[in-house]
Amino acid sequence: MFKSKHPRLILNEIKWRFDLNRCKVYYIHRGAPGDVKMIEGSIIKNIERGFLVLEGVVEEVYIPYHRIIRIEYDAQIIFERKKRLR
Repeated sequence: MFKSKHPRLILNEIKWRFDLNRCKVYYIHRGAPGDVKMIEGSIIKNIERGFLVLEGVVEEVYIPYHRIIRIEYDAQIIFERKKRLR
């Protein structure tokens, strides 16, 4: 279904070929429960070269792609970053 492997390319593919409102993005957010936060695709304002820009908050939020750990589309995992061994 999705040809790309990088989060930015996957999100652009969803934006232009499918419906961004039907996706969920999970990312590392220090201080959140489990250090992970989830956003709905509907609050993604822009898909920039190095980060996502979110709207619907007090000020714009920028999420770098290296912090994205999972992307779901219609409750199906389409991207999941491999966990690093410490």
